[in-house]
Amino acid sequence: MKPTTSFLCIGIFLSNATAIKPRALASDSVLLTEENIGDFSAVAFGDETAVLSDPTPPVPCKIFPDDDAWPPDSEWTRLNKTLDGALLKPKPAAAACYQGPDFNLAQCQYLLTNASFTHFWVDEPLVALAEWSQGRTCALLMDPVGNCTRGGFPEYVVNATSVKHIQAAVNFARNKNIRLVIKNTGHDFGGRSVGAGSLSIWTHWLKEFEFIPTYEIGEYRGMAAQLGAGAESWETHNFMVTHNITVVAPGYATVGGVGGWMSNGGHTYITSKLGLGADQVLSLGVVTASGRYVTADPFTNSDLFFAIRGGGGATYGVVTSSIVKAYPQVYVTNSALNLMLVPPSDTTFPQPNLVTDPEVFWQGVGAYYRFLAGVLDAGGYGFSYIYPMGNNSFTFTTTTRFVDFTQEAAAEFMVPLYDELRAIGLNVTNPTMVFKAPYATPRGAGASPPTNTRYRSRLLPRENWEDDALWNQTMRAIRTATEAGFDNDFYFHGTLASPTAEVAGWPGKDNAVNPAWRNNRMHAMLMDQTPNQSSERDAMFSSYMDLFREAAPNAGSYMNEGDPAEPNWQQSFYGTHYERLAKIKSERDPWGLFWAPTTPGSEAWAVSPVDGVSVSQNGRLCRT
Repeated sequence: MKPTTSFLCIGIFLSNATAIKPRALASDSVLLTEENIGDFSAVAFGDETAVLSDPTPPVPCKIFPDDDAWPPDSEWTRLNKTLDGALLKPKPAAAACYQGPDFNLAQCQYLLTNASFTHFWVDEPLVALAEWSQGRTCALLMDPVGNCTRGGFPEYVVNATSVKHIQAAVNFARNKNIRLVIKNTGHDFGGRSVGAGSLSIWTHWLKEFEFIPTYEIGEYRGMAAQLGAGAESWETHNFMVTHNITVVAPGYATVGGVGGWMSNGGHTYITSKLGLGADQVLSLGVVTASGRYVTADPFTNSDLFFAIRGGGGATYGVVTSSIVKAYPQVYVTNSALNLMLVPPSDTTFPQPNLVTDPEVFWQGVGAYYRFLAGVLDAGGYGFSYIYPMGNNSFTFTTTTRFVDFTQEAAAEFMVPLYDELRAIGLNVTNPTMVFKAPYATPRGAGASPPTNTRYRSRLLPRENWEDDALWNQTMRAIRTATEAGFDNDFYFHGTLASPTAEVAGWPGKDNAVNPAWRNNRMHAMLMDQTPNQSSERDAMFSSYMDLFREAAPNAGSYMNEGDPAEPNWQQSFYGTHYERLAKIKSERDPWGLFWAPTTPGSEAWAVSPVDGVSVSQNGRLCRT
C-alpha cells in the first residue's frame, strides 16, 4: 500500500558529539518485535558473532525454487502474515504479450504503446530498467516467439512500507538460505536489482520527507532533510520547492536519491558546487544482515556509515532512510553548444554549427572538453553526447551548467571558448540568451521505460587536462571509440564534474566514494543498447575501453554507470578503499546474505547464468 507523504518540521539541538535524532519517519517507527516473531523461527534475528566463531562449513549455494529445502507454500503464507500482507508473487508484466493463461492483448498493447509514457514501469515490482540483466526471458514484444519464463526475476517481492517488513524479509532470507536482492526504483545498469530464485525487498514506497530547520552533528551545523529510501528525484524537487531549499538529488526524475545512487556515489549537475550524493549524508537508518535496525552516523556504527556512503549498494544492509544536508535555494544557468559533422556534399554554403572537415570537428570537441576544466573549478558541470550517424557524420550536443551565476556572467565566462572555436574555423556564436532557473523546480512523475542500456566507463583525471601529451591521448581514445560506434551500435556520453574532497566537506570527505572522483574531470562512457549481450561483444568493448584505461591507468570507474564485467573492478570501482570495505562486509555480513555484482566481497560468489551471458542474473548463486 502506498503510504501518505508527509512534510514535517522539527528542531534539532546539539548534544556534544552527536545530535539528538529527529522524530523517526513513520516507516522507521514500526519494528519487528519478539512478539511478532513468536514461534516462527524463520524470521528470528541473527547473531554475527556466533557465525564468525562457527566452524561449520558454509553451504555452497543459495537454494532454488525446485530444491527440497525451498520453503513450502505454508511458510510463505506465514511470512506474508508477519509482513501484514506485503508479500507479492507478481508475474512478469510482459507475460500479457505471450500466448497462454496470462495473455491479454489490450494490456500488451498498452505496455508497448502507452506505459512508457507513464510511471508504470517505476511502480512495477519486478522490472529492472536494464532488461538484459534479467536474461530477457520475457521480453516485451508484440507476437513474441517462445514462452515467458521468470528468468532472473525474483520469485517473491516484499512491498516494504516499514522497517518491520524489511527486517522480516532479511531474517527469512538469511535463515532459509534464499538469495536476497534489494530494489528501489529499478534504475539499475549492473544487475543488482534482479536475481533468479530470489526474495526481493522493494523499498520504492518508503517516501516520507521531513524538513529539519536546524541540525547539528559533529562539525555540521545547518539545515537538513530526512528522506525515506524510496524518495524519487522529482518528489524531492517538489519537497525542495515547498521549503525553498536545495538538496542534492539525482538528475533523472525517477531515480531514488537514498538507494544505489547515493551508496555508489551519486553525481548530478550541482556536484562540483555541493558534492556527490554520498557527500550529503549525515545519518542513515539501516537494517543489517542480522535483521537489526540501527542508526549509522559519524559516531554510531561508524563502519557502516563509512561503507554505505559510496562503498557499494545492497551489500552492507538495507537503507531505510537518510538525513542529508540542505542548503539555501541555488540557481542554475545553462548554455548549449551543438556541432554537426556532415559530408561536404550535404551542405553548399556555411551554416551555423555545421562542419564538413572531420579534423575541425574533433578539434572543436576537444576545445570544449578542455575548456570545461575552468567551468568545473567554478562549480559548474558539463553534459555531452557524441552520436555517430554513419557516412562519417556525427552530432555533438552539450549543456554547460553554472551554479549561482547570472546569465550575463555565464555568457561572459564562455567567451574565450567561442573565440577559440571560431579561430579553429567553426561558425558558432556564443548564446547570450542563456537559460537560468532555480535548481529546485516543481516536477511531475515522469516516465522511465525499460531499455537495454549497458555502460562501460572511465573516470578521467585532471592531470589528463593539464598535460598536453595525456590530453592528446585522451582525445584519441574518445575519437577512436566514437568513430567505431556506428558499425558497432554504440555512442559516447561524457559528463564533466569535479567533486573534490574540499567540496565534499564534513563528513563527506571521509566516506567510501571512489577516490578517483576527487580528482575527476570527465566521466567518459560508451553507451550500448544492444539487447543480446555476448562474450564477443564484451571483447569488442574491452578493446575500446582499454584506450581509456591506458590514458588514465590510475583512475577508476563509476559503478552506477560502469560495466559489471569491468576488469579489476575492485580497484576500478573502489580504489584504495577496497580492503577496508571488504573487511567491513565480512564482519557485518558473515552469512553472505547481501550480494550484488561488483560489490565488496562479491567475488566470493558467482551466478551461473543459463543464457551464457557472464553478467546475467538468470541463474543460481553459488560460492566460488
